[in-house]
Amino acid sequence: MRVLVDGAEVAPEEAFVSVFDWGLQRGFGCFEVVRSYDGVLFRLAEHLDRLLRGLAVIGVEPPQRADLEAWASAVAASGGSCLVRIIVTGGGRDLLQGAASRAIVLWEPMPPVPEALRLLPVVAPWHPATNKSPFYGVKWLSYAPNMACGDIARGRGFDDALLLGAGNLVLEGPTFTVAWFNDGHIETPELALGILPSITRSVLIESAARLEFPVAEGRFPLQRLIDADEAMALSTVKEVSRIGVMGEHAKATGDVTAALASAYRDIVREETAAG
Repeated sequence: MRVLVDGAEVAPEEAFVSVFDWGLQRGFGCFEVVRSYDGVLFRLAEHLDRLLRGLAVIGVEPPQRADLEAWASAVAASGGSCLVRIIVTGGGRDLLQGAASRAIVLWEPMPPVPEALRLLPVVAPWHPATNKSPFYGVKWLSYAPNMACGDIARGRGFDDALLLGAGNLVLEGPTFTVAWFNDGHIETPELALGILPSITRSVLIESAARLEFPVAEGRFPLQRLIDADEAMALSTVKEVSRIGVMGEHAKATGDVTAALASAYRDIVREETAAG
């Protein structure tokens, strides 16, 4: 594993941040995870756009964009086909002991993805479910409620959770977005629900256009997803993955998810030359 802290090479066992850093104390900071295909990062620019927007919103001075690009590319070259995590901490504001913001870039191995995901619907009252917040679109370091929901789901025999808003509206997964195929078109929750503006989601919409599937973005109750012909989870790790079980309901296997996954991979190959 390769770890850079503010651009300097650090042995993984010696990599740390100050105990006074608000990134540790309060989850104050932002992060991105970018997929590397054979050492080439996919849509790094879009990930950095989101990271820098988030840091600007919360008032954290970022490193130079060119530095972030160079650090991420160097780490990807070392990791090959992997995930590159970029973290910018908020620094510390203790009156007696300050701490500088830190930029951390490291690669992680790809985790396994089930052939068909089993998801447990969970009501998420902490989710903003609106894009009206001044912090909409900020990818905070603090994912604690999301991660806890995933643990609850796994404790009950599922692979992960699906977060629901008021009235059982479908929001997103703890670390992924969702879409489904219904009545000849793709449906996915709208960004106005306060879900993260997912880069994978945007690539899925491009993939659907290539296959001439219309896409409807809106507010959908859980039952709409349950009744759909096919359902899929979308993320940097999962790409376009089939959802096989939603709570107590099994989802049918079909050709649309496979076609969208293939179109997604075509876009990846075109942009990274990955095999």
